Amino acid sequence: MMYNPPHPGMIIRELCLKPLGLSVSGAARALGVSRKALSELLNGHTSISPEMAIRLSIAFDTTPQSWLAQQMEFDLWKAGRNRNALKVERLKAA
Repeated sequence: MMYNPPHPGMIIRELCLKPLGLSVSGAARALGVSRKALSELLNGHTSISPEMAIRLSIAFDTTPQSWLAQQMEFDLWKAGRNRNALKVERLKAA
């Protein structure tokens, strides 16, 4: 697992929107979502949903799986930072 992966919103902003010269408003219109919804994603306040992954895949000629994989990597890294604090017992076969 990647150490401290970027939030997928940052990837969208830096690798998809900036090279195309797209504003948040323009990209939101193209994706068929509100400016607020896209802004929250780009700023790391929300996650990529399966529907958004499909929208992104259509807009940028990628796969929805690639967007969801990036989100999963970020979420697992974030959750894993608290791994030692989890009170879980290892289960063993009898």
